[in-house]
Formats: sequence, C-alpha cells, structure tokens
Amino acid sequence: MNILVIGGTYFLGRAFVDIVKEKHCVTVLNRGNVVLSKELYKNVKQYICDRHDEEKISHIKDEDFDVVVDFCAYNKGDIDLILRALDYNIKQYIFISTCDVYKRGSGAVLDENAQLEERRFGGEAGDYISGKVALEKEIRRCTEHEIYYTVIRPAIIYGPGNYAPRESMFFNWIVNAGQILYPIESDGHFQMVYVEDVAKIISDLCLLEEAYNESFNVCGKDIVNYDSFVNALRNAVYIPFEKIEVSSEMIEQKNIPLPFAIHESESETYSDAKLLKRGVRYTSLEEGLKKSFSFYMQEESGNITE
Repeated sequence: MNILVIGGTYFLGRAFVDIVKEKHCVTVLNRGNVVLSKELYKNVKQYICDRHDEEKISHIKDEDFDVVVDFCAYNKGDIDLILRALDYNIKQYIFISTCDVYKRGSGAVLDENAQLEERRFGGEAGDYISGKVALEKEIRRCTEHEIYYTVIRPAIIYGPGNYAPRESMFFNWIVNAGQILYPIESDGHFQMVYVEDVAKIISDLCLLEEAYNESFNVCGKDIVNYDSFVNALRNAVYIPFEKIEVSSEMIEQKNIPLPFAIHESESETYSDAKLLKRGVRYTSLEEGLKKSFSFYMQEESGNITE
C-alpha cells in the first residue's frame, strides 16, 4: 500500500506513521516544522511543502498513492485542493474530523447518523467546528471522482506527544506542586481515547471495503468524569498528589483553563457501536495515562528523540 500522510509529524499523525511505516510505502507531506529522523524513519519519504501550495504539491501526483490520510484539514477547500493536486488519482481519502461536529444539546447518544452542527459559534473553537463540518460535506464529493472516502471522528485524544494542554496540565501540577485542582461542583462527563488506539483504527480502515464512504466515531470504552479521571491519574503516576477543591465560581473568576467539561450542560455522549462490532479494543484510561506520564517525564528530562 502506498500512503500519503498530510501532517504525520505530530501526535496522532506521528503515531499513525509509526504503525504503518514498516509494512507500507509512506510519504509524509508537511510544512517542515518537524523533520523526521532519517535513522528512525529511513523508510519514510518526507515532502516539505505547505498543503495550500497547489503547484508544489502537484509535483508528487505521479507517486500513484492508494490512500491519503489527512490529519490537518481544517478549512473549507483543504480537501478539494489536495484532490486536484493529485489529479484525483487515489482510491481512498481518509479525513480526520472530530466528534465536535455533532449538533449540541440534543441530550441523545450521538452515533454516526446524528445531525451535524449547522450553527456558527464564535472564537477559535467555533471556527474549528465550522471548518470540520464544511470539510465533512466537501469530502463526500470524492464519489464524483470514483474515490472512496472515510471520516474518522475522535473524541478527546490523549497520549504521548499530545500538544494540547490536557493530561499534561495535570502532570505539570503534580510534578511541580504535588497537587491538582479539582472542580468540586462538577457533574460533567467526557470520553477519552488513547492516541495509539486511534492510529491503529485508522490503519485498519485503509483500503477496507467496509470503511468506504462511511464515518466512524472513535470515543473510547468509558464515560469519564472528574472523579474517575482523578482516580485513574492516582493509579497511573508514581508521585503522590493532593486534590485541591475549587468552585465553579473560582474557576471562572481565575480563568482556570480546565480541559474537560465541568457541567452536564456542556457534555455530550457518543457511540462507537460501529467500531465495537469490528472487535475494536481500547487501552484503559489508567494504562494510557501511565504511558503518557512516562513519556512526559522522559520529555522533561530531555530523553526524547525526534
């Protein structure tokens, strides 16, 4: 299989490349902010180019790719541009979307057939959601060119190399202060999925007929709240820590950027029954946090190799 990875040097994209690089031909297209180690990625081609530079991207259209896996499409037009640059000469396009594309506030368990969010919200998060929704519509035009599409909708992804300040926020507090902040009035819930699990699922869906023109939620096996998250954290890290209870009012006043939903009104519940029917197995939150903390400590000590 010949795979073109758009992104591929950070977090989920890197985890995917690590899985497929030994068995398949892999080309990574990115802007070059991270250059892959020639020693560790000797079988991987890296093409440094801005994905919006259609002329430069078109130089690799003769590579005859089977699959495009796109980790960094965020704005309307991003998928169409790649398809044009490759002269529509691929078999499958896998787009990494998000569970945030679903319409908020329904109170229902959201499966892949749930309505997408058509409202526009302000700020960076609102722009992100609107961009992903637009691209979900855009990718369906692949069928006009006899190209199969697959949409991946992850919930909250965590794990080694996470550049979003989620679990690392708690690791920082534990290592530097021996304590974490805990929202005492929290009744919210969330779903977390380990990065390597998501990468493995994506690799399994490459050129899989059952994945053609389908969408898949990837959301982990458990509904998590702050209590269960803290319990998993205690079992995952080897440094004891104190739980400092703070009110919702203080969180707002101090503008404390807690990474997970605090209130039930902010929470949604997703179903990944389609994947579970395929026998997908998820890493437990405790085990995933343990691996993430180990990586964090290695990174802090400077023992991580790119």
